[in-house]
Amino acid sequence: MTVREVLYMYFVARQPYDRFVSVCGNPEQARNAVALLVWLDQGTISAIHHVPGIDAGAVGIVAEEANAILECLRYPKPMVPPIPLISALCMQGGVCIEPRFFAFHQDLVVCGVSHFLDGAGKFVFDDRLQVLLRKSETGLVGNPPELMAPYSSLPLDVPEDCRSMFITFSKGMPLLREEIFDYFRKKWGDCVVRVLMEKTTGGSMPMYGQIIFKTEAVVQLVLNGERLVKISIDQRQIWLRKYVPKPTNAAD
Repeated sequence: MTVREVLYMYFVARQPYDRFVSVCGNPEQARNAVALLVWLDQGTISAIHHVPGIDAGAVGIVAEEANAILECLRYPKPMVPPIPLISALCMQGGVCIEPRFFAFHQDLVVCGVSHFLDGAGKFVFDDRLQVLLRKSETGLVGNPPELMAPYSSLPLDVPEDCRSMFITFSKGMPLLREEIFDYFRKKWGDCVVRVLMEKTTGGSMPMYGQIIFKTEAVVQLVLNGERLVKISIDQRQIWLRKYVPKPTNAAD
């Protein structure tokens, strides 16, 4: 299978993405929302097929409901709010789906959504590839090598820095690395490579750390379009943001 064929296969995902971005203006949340609907579609729930045909107001509601589902996955005990429009779209395909479905299957949701984001989604949401495809379809260009390249369903290998998060603790309330590791493993499955903690001396408690995930998509799902998020682990709060390595001095 080539990249071109993948883009054809997931053409149904690109149209909702463009509509989500035009209405909501947040590309990260648009990607996550589409990835969630694609995952549902692979399970025979075809809500995503109806998005291109509904009005802008309804598109905004679908995006809000999808992102509310993903945001609730951060909570210790996720309570997904009502999702009337997504439920109604699913019913058009003959499937009844309730909010508690996502809370009960949160590990499967994260696995399925991240698999799409790390795989076909990297091509579907690539604006440059979409432009090349349109030019190729209209005869403006031949067969660009990028479109004819073979596609692999395996996630693209990215540096650890791209799939890491920087974490800070509330003062006097740090967590053990094992507690952080177990939190994500129990909620979201086998998604963490390792957890690093600040090295301290004299019995001081660490104030920050770093989580390295197996894929970049998990970072995207934790943040869901936000710069900084807060989660609670055993009634202790930690703050997470995308890890940005310190710049190195070329003269050193």
